[in-house]
Amino acid sequence: MADTLRNPVNLFDLDQAGMEGFFATLGEKPFRATQVLKWMHQQGVTDVAQMTNLSKELRARLTLAASFKLPEIAFEQASADGTRKWLVRLHDGNCIETVFIPEHDRGTLCISSQVGCVLNCAFCSTAQQGFNRNLTTSEIIGQLFLARRALGAAKDNRVVSNVVMMGMGEPLLNFDQVVPALNLMLDDNAYGLSKRRVTVSTAGVVPALDRLREVTDVALAVSLHATRDELRDELVPLNKKYPIAELLAACKRYIEGKAHRSITVEYVMLDGVNDQPQHARELARLLRDLPAKVNLIPFNPFPNSRYRRSSAEAIDRFQSQLIALGMITVVRRTRGDDIDAACGQLAGQVRDRTQRSARLLRNAAEVANAAS
Repeated sequence: MADTLRNPVNLFDLDQAGMEGFFATLGEKPFRATQVLKWMHQQGVTDVAQMTNLSKELRARLTLAASFKLPEIAFEQASADGTRKWLVRLHDGNCIETVFIPEHDRGTLCISSQVGCVLNCAFCSTAQQGFNRNLTTSEIIGQLFLARRALGAAKDNRVVSNVVMMGMGEPLLNFDQVVPALNLMLDDNAYGLSKRRVTVSTAGVVPALDRLREVTDVALAVSLHATRDELRDELVPLNKKYPIAELLAACKRYIEGKAHRSITVEYVMLDGVNDQPQHARELARLLRDLPAKVNLIPFNPFPNSRYRRSSAEAIDRFQSQLIALGMITVVRRTRGDDIDAACGQLAGQVRDRTQRSARLLRNAAEVANAAS
């Protein structure tokens, strides 16, 4: 108890198990955790004085032992198609981006897990920003808290029904902070989302993917983008450590014994790079033993990118060929590209510790000078 008084615990960092542990240090019963989780995540209350089913004595102790620290919305943009993007400011001055995508049957929130991204995927704008640090659990779940509050204030009757960990960063490289946030999303005492409506997207961190299977049952999306290791090494450098065969084997393990479950395979369409008929045949062959749905993603351009989006005709041809080969295949509709909120475009404001962004700017300047 003395330590919590010196260093108040941010209750937004705690899932049910963590909250019960916290209240145990105060000599309180586990049901107190449920009460406070409901106040915070269901009622949006962060003032202990308003938690009226707690005793006055406990409220006084919580005032000293606990805090309710969240990031804040610094800026909001609305797309012509209804997509909303929030620039979310963290306590250290870094900013991340969170996107809400409304559709007629759902409202999907795209959440970030890192400040920037430690990976260096060649087709992703986030990768160009470099990397600063992992987000805390409170900063991850705080994006859902803030989005729900902003949507409620807008009175447009939109709710968050789905969450995808597809924003800035690689979720499985921030495993210990992401998992408690996932637990809160699924917890009936917090956000109560269905495990099929919460998706973790990974570039293929195989050991962490195996760990994830042991602790949760959320949906899984895998950023594949290539059918051969040589090309995927270029597009997704993590492939050099965990090549395609290892990744797909881990995907099979993830859904093993889970009836009616499948993996979403994400495949960004790059003109002349991975969008040819032979690539479709190779993709179908790769996935023939894996229950999978293929999500074709039109490439979303960003400054200094060396790639171009595949033509609509090439994407349609690729989809038709996969369907003919027995693959469930959809084309992701590009949303929010007028506010740089589409897949691969999230940038935020990152204090880059890797110096990657500075190197890329220097390289771009050298290329421009050489061409002039």
